[in-house]
Parts: sequence; C-alpha cells; structure tokens
Amino acid sequence: MQKFKLGTTDLAVSSAVLGLMRIADLSDDAIRQLFSRARDVGINVFDHADIYGGEAHECERRFGAALRLSASERGAIVIQSKCGIRPGFFDFSKEHILRAVDRSLAALKTDYLDLLLLHRPDTLVEPEEVAEAFNHLHASGKVRHFGVSNHTPLQIDLLKTAVNQPLVANQIQLSIAHAPSIAFGLAANMAGLEQSIDRDGEVIAYSRINRMTLQAWSPFQQGFFGGVFVGDEKNFPELNRVLIELASKYGVSPSAIAYAWIARHPAKIQVVLGTTSPERLGDIAPGADITLSREDWYHLFRAAGHVLP
Repeated sequence: MQKFKLGTTDLAVSSAVLGLMRIADLSDDAIRQLFSRARDVGINVFDHADIYGGEAHECERRFGAALRLSASERGAIVIQSKCGIRPGFFDFSKEHILRAVDRSLAALKTDYLDLLLLHRPDTLVEPEEVAEAFNHLHASGKVRHFGVSNHTPLQIDLLKTAVNQPLVANQIQLSIAHAPSIAFGLAANMAGLEQSIDRDGEVIAYSRINRMTLQAWSPFQQGFFGGVFVGDEKNFPELNRVLIELASKYGVSPSAIAYAWIARHPAKIQVVLGTTSPERLGDIAPGADITLSREDWYHLFRAAGHVLP
C-alpha cells in the first residue's frame, strides 16, 4: 500500500486508516485478527476517539487490552485519537483536552499519541487555551503531532492565531456520493444550482496550500450517515453500474474503486475504513494502489449525480 508523509511531518502514513469506532463489541481475538489483517495489507494508521464505544474511551480500552503492543510493535504504527465532544456539547477547554488525552493514553496502554485531532469545532473555543494544552502535551511527549477534524479553513486559521505546533491533518466526510468539498468548485458561480454552494470554505484547496493531510471518513456513505451507496442500485443505479464496470476493468471490487476515487485526488487524501471484517478490509485495500484515469474519475463523479457543466 502506498505511503506518504503526514502533512509537514516526516511521519510516513498509509493511504488507508483503520477506523476503530465499532470494535467495542468484538472479542479480543476478533480485534487482534482485524489489526493483523490491517497490517498485512499495509495499513499503519489506527484511528480512535474518546467517544467511540458508547462509554468514554471504551473502544480505546478494547484496543489496548486486546493488543498489548510491545515497544517495537507500537513504534511501527501510528495511533491517532480525537477529543472535544462531550454529552450534549463540545469542549476545547485546556482542562478537558488534557484530561481526555491522559485517559486515552491509559486506555490505549501507550505513552504517546502520534496525532491528536480536535473532533468537531467548538464555537466557544479560546485558541489560547488550546495552545496551552497543546504546548503541555507536546513538551511532555504525550502527543507528537496535532490536527483537527470537520474544521473549515477559517476555523483552522483561528486556532493558528495562538497554537504554535503545525496543524497537520483534518478529517472530513467525503465519498463519491457525498462530495460537496469537491463538487461545488466544479460548478462555481452557477446561480440556482445547489451543488455550487461552498459549504466548507475551500477546505481541499486550503489543505493543499498549507500541506495539511485530509482524511476521508464514511468513504462509502451517501449523505450524512445516509447508508452505503455501494450495492444500493435502487438509489444509485448509474453509480453502481459504473462501479461494477470499472471494477472489472481494474480487476478489483466495486468498493475498491470507490476507495480509488478518493485516493486519486492529488491532495493525497487518506481514506478511513470503518469495517470490522478482516475479509472486507482485504477486499477494499487494493483500491489504494489503483490510479484511475481522469476519464474514469469524472465518469464516477457524473454517475453519482454531480453536475459537470
């Protein structure tokens, strides 16, 4: 699987990220099998958040307890986690960030996070508080790199007014069927066309300019948790027809083609895979090493219902 540098860092990361928000009910053995399969296909980045699992830090605890990584095993992978979402509100206070990271480290049974992301924008954020928290976490060695999730460029720039460390990643929702970050720019200035609305402040162009790595969550979902589009021939007949056609052309599964559509973008977008099935992981992963032609990429774009003027 192809690897590239995370943002402005020297950290080599895999094109795919294994998202672990659904492992709370898996057995220890199943978690180990999933992890092993991920490593076999070349994945070295593992994504957590303090809210995953129903109870705070539950998925992190399940991961740490099941794997109990040796020092060499820990050093060979990238563990990232997210904080900032609390029941009923968002919280980027210094106190909460520091407490959340300490609890994540204890749950994961590790001394450090390779990457910490602020999960969803806290409109009450005080950048100076975030900066104090990040300075402490970086100086203590508890967090090596920092980033955000679901943030717009101006929200990132606001944090940068105080934060000293580079913000090297931003995790956003993106798939062929949910691609406002890409689709609006291809129909710019077209009055009356819903697709032409800029909903995120040119986050993809901003990330390329500022060398921030984007991570795409829900890469097979339609809308906001609207269900999987791969195989949904009722709602996406044309898209599935083209996915099957290109799957045959490239010798992979339709899901791998849906992955390849994201990976083809020159922004070098990582794809977060949330499956708990080792078999499905092996089915999707080949998409990381396929380079779709421009014609095929745009064919998929139009088949998903997006307008190409």
